[in-house]
Amino acid sequence: MSFEIGWGKSPINFGHQGYAMNGYGMPHHQATDQRTPLFARTLVITDASARTAILCCLDMAMVNYAMRVAAVAACSDLLGERFWESGFVLTCTHTHSSPGGCGHEAMYNFVTPGFQQAHVDAVVAAIAESVTQALAVSQPANLHLTRGRIPTSVDVAWNRSLTAYNRNPEVSALEPSQTNLGIDREMTTLSVESDDQIAAIFSLFGVHATALGNHLHSLDGDNKGYASAHAEQVLEGSGEPSPVAIFAQSTAGDVSPHFHGPGQVKRRTAIRTSGDPAYAKRNGELQAEQALLMVNNAERVEISGSLDAVLIYEDFTSIEVEPALSGGVEGARTVDPCHGAAFFAGTPVDGLGAPALIGVAAKLLASSLRKRRLAGSKRGSEEDHRYYQQLYAAQDPKAVVLESGRKLTLGKPLSAAPVPAFVDASVAQMTHEARIGALDTSPLVPTVLPVQILRIGQMALLCCPGEVTTIAGARMRDCVRSQLGSQGVEEVLLLTYSNDYMGYVTTAEEYEQQNYEGGHTIFGKWTLAGFQTMFIRAASMLGRSPEDRLEAEMLRPPAVNPEELALRSNLAPRRSKRQAEHLTHQHTGQ
Repeated sequence: MSFEIGWGKSPINFGHQGYAMNGYGMPHHQATDQRTPLFARTLVITDASARTAILCCLDMAMVNYAMRVAAVAACSDLLGERFWESGFVLTCTHTHSSPGGCGHEAMYNFVTPGFQQAHVDAVVAAIAESVTQALAVSQPANLHLTRGRIPTSVDVAWNRSLTAYNRNPEVSALEPSQTNLGIDREMTTLSVESDDQIAAIFSLFGVHATALGNHLHSLDGDNKGYASAHAEQVLEGSGEPSPVAIFAQSTAGDVSPHFHGPGQVKRRTAIRTSGDPAYAKRNGELQAEQALLMVNNAERVEISGSLDAVLIYEDFTSIEVEPALSGGVEGARTVDPCHGAAFFAGTPVDGLGAPALIGVAAKLLASSLRKRRLAGSKRGSEEDHRYYQQLYAAQDPKAVVLESGRKLTLGKPLSAAPVPAFVDASVAQMTHEARIGALDTSPLVPTVLPVQILRIGQMALLCCPGEVTTIAGARMRDCVRSQLGSQGVEEVLLLTYSNDYMGYVTTAEEYEQQNYEGGHTIFGKWTLAGFQTMFIRAASMLGRSPEDRLEAEMLRPPAVNPEELALRSNLAPRRSKRQAEHLTHQHTGQ
C-alpha cells in the first residue's frame, strides 16, 4: 500500500432565508426550504514521504477564490506544516439548487443579491469538519482506478449544443436524434479499499446538475447529490460504517441530464409536471449504479507511487497562444472578459434566459456598436481603437453585450445600462451597485485564474475552473498526455469547476456557433488554447524542486477593494409574495 487515505463528509449548514440560488441566474429561484442536505465530501491522501493531498468536493454551483482562500486558512490550521496548498483541490458538483453570494467578484452575486459572508463561513466550516473526519480515520489503503463506458441504453446525459459540437473536425456529425452520442460516456472512478472493503469512491463523469428546474424553491444536491447518497447507502449496506462517495464533474459544459432532440420541450414539460425531484433522484442513481458496477466488476488499475502537484495562477486577459494551439493562427491571444447575447438568452431546455425580443435587440445594438468602434470615431482615442481591434479579433463573432473588463453594457456604463431595471432584478441590482460606487474598482468576474495538476502515482488530475465542453476537455487532456507520459503518468483525468469559476471553455470551432456555451466563454475564442498553454506550463513544472517552482507559483488574484465589497455585502433577500406567505406559515405553524 503506497498511501494512507482518510475520508469524511459534513453537511453545509446554510439555512434557507430566501436568497436566490446560484446557477440559473434567476431572481425568482429562491430557497425557502431544503429537500436534501448539501455536503462537503473529502479524501485525504498521504504518501510514504508524508506529503498530503486533499480532494474536497462541495454540493455547490461553483467554487470562488474567496471560498478557497478561507478554506486554505482553515486547513492550514488543522494540518500545520503538513498542509500543502498546491495539493489542495477544491471542487464542486455544480448543483443549481445551492446558495450563492460566495465570491468577492460581483457578477455572479447580482442575483443573490450581494456577497454573503455567512454562506462562505458555512462552506468553510463544513470543509474543515470533513477534513477533520478524514484525518481521524486515515489508514493504509489501496487506491484503484476503473474506467468504463456508460451504455447508450442508459438515459443519463445528452449533448445540449449539437450544432456547435458538430463543427469540430475530429467528430462525425450527429443527427438531432443522436445527442446521447455527442458526449464522453466514459466514467472514471477511484475506489479506496481498506480491509477488503470499499470505503470511499471518487467518480468522474460530466453531466450538468440541472435535473431540477428553476421553478423550484428547495436547496438540493440534484443528480450528483443523489448519486452520492445512493452509493453511500449501498456501501454502508456492504459493511462500511461511514462511506464517502464523491460524484464530481468532468466535461459537463455541453452535457445536460435532460433529453435534447426532436420533442425535447414536450419531454421536459412532462418531467416538470410529474416531478423534477424524482427525475433528479433517478438520474443520480443511474450514475451511482454505473460507478458501483464498474468498481466491483471492471478491470482495476492499482494507483501507487508518490504525490506531486503544481498550482499556478495566470492573468487570462492576455495569454499569448502558440500557432500549434490555435490552428495555425498567428497572434492569437485571450482578451478582456465579455459576455455575449447568447449567454443572456440561456439554454432552451435547461433554463431559458432573457426574452427572445430582448435578445434580438441586444444583438442588433451590439453589432452596430462594433461597427462604430472598428471604423474609428472622432470621440474615441487611437488607443481605444487599437484596444477594440484586438478585443473583437478574439471575441468575434460573439455579440458582446457586457464588457466585464471595462464594465460597460452595450457601450454604456453599468450605472446607465440600456437594459431597463424592471426587466430583471439582477439588472436592477447591478445598476444600483454601480450607482453607489460598489463596483468602481472591483472586478465583475475573476481574471487571474488557477490551473492545477495533482499527480497521484501514475495518475494525473487536471483541475480547471471552467465549464468545459466534451471536445474541449478531450483536447485539454491530449495536449499534456505525452508530456506527462514521459514522466511516468499513465492516466490523465480532467476535473472541472475547480478552485474558482470563470464561465465556459469551448473549442474555437464551437465558439463560432455562439450558442449559450460560446456566449459564456468570456475570454474569447482562444480561451481553450489559453488553458492548454497553462496546463503545458504546469506539466513542465512537475518533478522540479520547490525552489524552481517558487516564482511561477507566487501570482495570486489581487485583493478586492474592502470598502466597495462592504457596500454589496450581507444584503437582505428579496421578498416575493410566495416567500412572504411561506414565512408567515412558518411563524404561525400553518
